[in-house]
Amino acid sequence: QVLLVESGGGLVQAGDSLRLSCVASGGTFSSYAVGWFRRPPGRDQEFVAAIDWSGSSTHYAEHLKGRITVSRDNAKNTGYLQMSSLKTEDTAEYYCTAGVLTNPVDSDYDLPWNYDYHGQGTQVTVSS
Repeated sequence: QVLLVESGGGLVQAGDSLRLSCVASGGTFSSYAVGWFRRPPGRDQEFVAAIDWSGSSTHYAEHLKGRITVSRDNAKNTGYLQMSSLKTEDTAEYYCTAGVLTNPVDSDYDLPWNYDYHGQGTQVTVSS
């Protein structure tokens, strides 16, 4: 059983930065890709960013490139999502996911059902 716990969310002002963390327990974190998704209020879940098991390959939602950075520290079993220049439209519940992706193509990282484990989420609210 793998447990993912997100933290770092909160209420911030537009223009601020925030770093979300996703700590994994159980399983072999270093073998998992980590994906970040979000669900804005009243909208469907959407892909934010992902990083492969080694940290050498990263993937971003096109419209968020330049404002977000995904990273990981396998020694700490932790994934990170750094967000900067936050906008009110970034308000959402943010979720991390993890799992083994076998021979993935880029688009595989965008799909939440490709990940075996899902966290409970952390709320990010950006005020104007």
